[in-house]
Amino acid sequence: MIRRLISYGTLGLWTLCLLSVSLRADELPAALPRGYTIPTLDLAGQTERQVVVDRQAGQYLGHPTTVLLEDGRTMLCVYPKGHGRGGLILKRSEDGGRTWSERLPVPENWESSLEVPTIHRVVDAQGQRRLIVWSGLHPARLAVSEDDGRSWSELKAVGDWGGIVVMGFVEPLKAPGHYLAMFHDDGRFFTSRPQQKKPVEFTLYKTFSRDGGLTWSEPEAVQRDTRVHLCEPGCVRSPDGKQLAVLLRENSRRRNSFVVFSDDEGQTWTAPRELPAALTGDRHTGKYLPDGRLFISFRDTTLDSPTRGDWVAWVGTYEDLAQGREGQYRVRLMDNHKGADCAYPGVEVLPDGTIVTTTYGHWTPGEMPYVVSVRLKVEELDKLASQ
Repeated sequence: MIRRLISYGTLGLWTLCLLSVSLRADELPAALPRGYTIPTLDLAGQTERQVVVDRQAGQYLGHPTTVLLEDGRTMLCVYPKGHGRGGLILKRSEDGGRTWSERLPVPENWESSLEVPTIHRVVDAQGQRRLIVWSGLHPARLAVSEDDGRSWSELKAVGDWGGIVVMGFVEPLKAPGHYLAMFHDDGRFFTSRPQQKKPVEFTLYKTFSRDGGLTWSEPEAVQRDTRVHLCEPGCVRSPDGKQLAVLLRENSRRRNSFVVFSDDEGQTWTAPRELPAALTGDRHTGKYLPDGRLFISFRDTTLDSPTRGDWVAWVGTYEDLAQGREGQYRVRLMDNHKGADCAYPGVEVLPDGTIVTTTYGHWTPGEMPYVVSVRLKVEELDKLASQ
């Protein structure tokens, strides 16, 4: 049952705060429209924007994750040799993603990765900066770099728990050195022995670090349900810093994507609310632009969309997200030529406002997927939208 605690949240959003909940089927509101009305800008044919990060004939390269360092130009990209699972590859760019190094040496046991990796910058309470790389399924494992990615530890188990796409995000909290992360599981990997239910129940978990990302608390369930399968969380903090919004993939493909909100640094969360179709997709990754708008990149899984299965982005404001509005416009970044197998994107914004978003996909018909960046500025998009 939902614990109903009515509060007035950021930007006038009325919320239903909760601890761990199970959203019952009879509590689901009527579905929102399956399609959207905002325009879609198409950049797929603008090959001059595209930078190949890595490509190998006959080898599936997928699911990249990126991080931009504080100098505003050094980027690291980590991705697996295979669909989700496979040995991890590391590359480095010293010029904001215009060019990339060869594949860099990594610890031997990175070859044993079983899941989509994610890379994150973390800083402890003493100001020590680190990079961490997560690799999921059971047990969830973590690798650490103390020198901005030039050397790394092996992947080591964080606890006797695991999950899928660990971690969808790692969000710094207001207390120095404290972080929130979220992931999901469907009963197969949270414990050492699968405990999947019928019908399948998806659970969204939260975990906290209080030492700059080195150790993590025992995960707690935030939401679980059999009717809608909410997973792959992506976090955006409100402009005033008071609220966290987490966008969620809906894996049963019955509904649009969903969102949950927290007004207390991740301790309690609202009941899931369905998003407009314009924000429906997988693996939402968002960053603020210099003018305060949001750029959120994802795989388009909108139920009614001419770009379904492609790599897209959404441009709008946090107010749009909080108030359930469609936003300003969508962008098709690249055309994926095989189903919906693409777009677990990294998004970075350089000091000059250039957006560098990076993902994998079937970009060439008949060939294995490879990793590409697209470079753009929101002013260019606004000009296209005005035309």
